[in-house]
Amino acid sequence: MAAKRTFNIERFFQALGDNTRLRLLNLMGDQEICVCYFVEILGGPQSKISRHLAYLRSAGIVSARREGRWMHYRIVMPPHLGASQILRQTLDWLQEDKGMQADRARLAKACCSPAKYALLEGAPLPTVILQAPCEAC
Repeated sequence: MAAKRTFNIERFFQALGDNTRLRLLNLMGDQEICVCYFVEILGGPQSKISRHLAYLRSAGIVSARREGRWMHYRIVMPPHLGASQILRQTLDWLQEDKGMQADRARLAKACCSPAKYALLEGAPLPTVILQAPCEAC
C-alpha cells in the first residue's frame, strides 16, 4: 500500500512558473488530451513535452492514463483549497491571454483536421472532462 503524499506547495508554484507548463495547462483546460497534440501544437520534441508533463504530475495538478500506445493528460484540482483556487484563477487568466488563445486555436484546427498533421494520424481526439469538485472545494 503506497503512502499518501502530502501536497507540496513549493512544487505547485514552481510548476506554474514555467511558460511551457502554462501552455500545456492552457491546452488541457477542461479536456483530456493525447500527448501527440501537445507536441504538434507547441512544436517541441516529445521528450521535452513529456518532462514538463511529468513535472505537472509530480506537482499534483495533472493526471495521466494510457490507452494503447496513447498517453492522455488532464488537469486535476489539487487537494489544497488555496492551491485549487489559484489554479482555477490561473486557468481563467490563461483564457484571456492572446498567446494562449492562439495555442487553443491551433488545437481546434488540429482537432478538426488531424489528417493534415503527421503526428496526429490515428490519435484520439481530445475529450471534454466533466470534473467533480475537488475534496477541498
